[in-house]
Amino acid sequence: MRPVSHTSAETLKICRPAPRLADELTRLGRYPLIVVDEVGYIPFEAEAANLFFQLISNRYERASVIVTSNKPFGRWGEVFGDETVAAAMIDRLVHHAEVHSFKGDSYRMRGRELGRIPTDNQDD
Repeated sequence: MRPVSHTSAETLKICRPAPRLADELTRLGRYPLIVVDEVGYIPFEAEAANLFFQLISNRYERASVIVTSNKPFGRWGEVFGDETVAAAMIDRLVHHAEVHSFKGDSYRMRGRELGRIPTDNQDD
C-alpha cells in the first residue's frame, strides 16, 4: 500500500516561512500522486491560492496530480480570486493531462427528488 498524507491550504499557510514551506513542498513531492478534491467548493483566500499555485508549480512535470472540481476552468478565476493565477495553474494542470468532464446529476443524488421542481413534460 502506498503512503497517504493529508495536507491543506491551512497546512501550507502554517509553513509559509520560506524554509518550512520549501520543506513541506519537498515532503509532498515524495508522493507519486496527490489528489485535490472539490476545488472551487469554497473560494480560496489570496494567500491560499498562491500556496496552491506553488504546490502545482512544484509538481509540474515531476509528479501526478488529480484535481476534481464542480467549476469549469472558465470560472477558476472566481475560485482563486485572480484570473492570471488561475490561468497559469490551469496551464500547468492540463499540459500533460487527460481532462474528463462529467455532466448531469451527482451520483450521490441519483434517484432522489430533494426539492426539485417538476417539469411540465413529466407524467404523473
